[in-house]
Amino acid sequence: MTPIALTIAGSEASGGAGAQTDLKTFHTLGVFGCTALTCIVSMDPKNDWNHRFVPVDPAVIADQIETCASVHSRVDAVKIGMLGTAPTIDVVERALETYDFPTVVLDPVLICKGQEFGGALEVDNALRTKILPRATMTTPNLFEAATLAGMEEITAVEQLKDAAKRIHDQGVPNVLAKAGPSLGTGTALDVFYDGATLEVLEVEAVGTERVHGAGCTLAAAITAELAKGASPLQAAVTAKEVVSSSIRHGLRGNMPFLYVYQGEYRRS
Repeated sequence: MTPIALTIAGSEASGGAGAQTDLKTFHTLGVFGCTALTCIVSMDPKNDWNHRFVPVDPAVIADQIETCASVHSRVDAVKIGMLGTAPTIDVVERALETYDFPTVVLDPVLICKGQEFGGALEVDNALRTKILPRATMTTPNLFEAATLAGMEEITAVEQLKDAAKRIHDQGVPNVLAKAGPSLGTGTALDVFYDGATLEVLEVEAVGTERVHGAGCTLAAAITAELAKGASPLQAAVTAKEVVSSSIRHGLRGNMPFLYVYQGEYRRS
């Protein structure tokens, strides 16, 4: 039977990230994807491509998840991306409790960078307390890993290992803490930890510039592989290969950065 994965994430109009990228990644890996959109995100070409964010009504989010959970005989894995508001987090938490999906991958999109108003911190704290404990696996980037681990910053591989362990100790069975090329190793480096196995995963870095949608692709690929029955470590290894291919075959438009394209992965 074809595996089924649900993405609970934002719509990103350019198609370079968010639920659109999740669905492309699921399809590339042979998994049927369905969606529950949490917000509508569009980038403003008149304002340095900054994000314009419109939340979806929580009742509509609940309806979408109900549809996916009811139409399909099963949902093998769920990927959670951008949530963005406290009411959205509340409704997703209730859905996770109601439907008890077997596998949940959280890409923990944090919105408070330490300078914003208190509401942003409140949303991030809600994500940490209500969604993170329900995750089978989480995929924080350097900033998110440091924040979730209670660290000032991460500038070395040993610190990234420590962060992965600290996040695991908060009740997440599997952690993939992502550095990519940011630690200056000359590789795209992430750390996997499951409480027993600590693995530094490295592949050849494909450039050093910002790439739109790489994080979404990684978490979606992990979700797809878990839906197919892979172990968390195997899923992480495959996901890194998918991301490398998606960057290598990425597209360039009018934005000042590359955006991923997953469609060449199986062909390569």
